[in-house]
Amino acid sequence: MIRVVIENILLLLLPTLFYVAYIFLTVGSKGAKQKINDAPFMWLFVAGVVLAIAVLAIFGSTSGGRPGEAYQPPVFEGGKIVPGHIKRDEQSSGG
Repeated sequence: MIRVVIENILLLLLPTLFYVAYIFLTVGSKGAKQKINDAPFMWLFVAGVVLAIAVLAIFGSTSGGRPGEAYQPPVFEGGKIVPGHIKRDEQSSGG
């Protein structure tokens, strides 16, 4: 649960972090304080909210599998890694 909260907070702060990094890289540390004081924090927050909503909508609209299907995680077999995949339930396949 804490991972989800941290990820969403990071999405909200990402535009601000990029802006601050850009200011420090272009202006330098001497002039950065005044630039950061004049930063458009409201617009950076709005951009973070839009980014968070977009990411949540994209991940919410993609489906993992159908009911009756189970995720088979990657396994190490015979010296090779077999990638993860969605495995159909044998009983529900009807065949």
